[in-house]
Amino acid sequence: MNKPVNASAALVSSESTSPPPDVLSGNGSNDLRSIHVDGEAAESFIAEKRIGERIKHLRLKKSMGLVELGRHTGLSASFLSQLETGRVVPTLRNLARIAMVFSKDLSYFFDPEPQTLFRVHRRNERVRLPQTGVDDPSYYFESLGYHVPDRQLDPYFAEFLPIKEGRVPRAHQHAGCEFLYLLSGTLDVRHGEATHHVEAGDAIYFDANTIHSYVCSGKTPAAAVIVTLQHPLVQVGTGSRSLHMGNGKMRNGSSALLPPAVVTNKNSLAMQ
Repeated sequence: MNKPVNASAALVSSESTSPPPDVLSGNGSNDLRSIHVDGEAAESFIAEKRIGERIKHLRLKKSMGLVELGRHTGLSASFLSQLETGRVVPTLRNLARIAMVFSKDLSYFFDPEPQTLFRVHRRNERVRLPQTGVDDPSYYFESLGYHVPDRQLDPYFAEFLPIKEGRVPRAHQHAGCEFLYLLSGTLDVRHGEATHHVEAGDAIYFDANTIHSYVCSGKTPAAAVIVTLQHPLVQVGTGSRSLHMGNGKMRNGSSALLPPAVVTNKNSLAMQ
């Protein structure tokens, strides 16, 4: 097992022959300057923190070459290449030069790496809930994102039931925008004063702040995947553009579908 090594002590070897820099805490103790570092322990520390990979990630994110980074830091391209591949150990001084180029704190290279967000929602774990606010629901929905905390969007699977005689669809509206991809069946979607007919394979994207509702227009249920983004819609142009297809149907840039949901866990799903 490698011996534990202090972060500052590990970063003594470098292209530079100058004395090692101050410790991370900034006390600049002279005792540190006389420390002899175990090379294997230092290499283990660098590999664990993946400092070279972090430097390369910052450089490529800026579309910057090794020569250009060298000009900004005063370090040679060959040294930077060896640094990125873990063949040399940097000093804190050289790391500070690199950090400043990318507007990062020195601690960026030593903080634990953030975990990439990844969640799986198994089919048998989903909860099927009815349309809220009505005694006779016209659709049922299942959240596809309730495991994700602080999510930026809300995905759903929805099943729309064939319309019953005398049933009036409940219209609604909410901030943000909405996307629907119809998997099967047919739907009539009312968005503002216009009604649009969509079939399996059709997709619609719309301003959800406009009052909208939807009706299953076939004799069998219609299934769809729906995504709501509940941020204020940014208006890029003036008005929406309608596209007339060869079959005579109209596809409008502003259509409508599902209301928003506030999802915390399987037992507290809600849809307006």
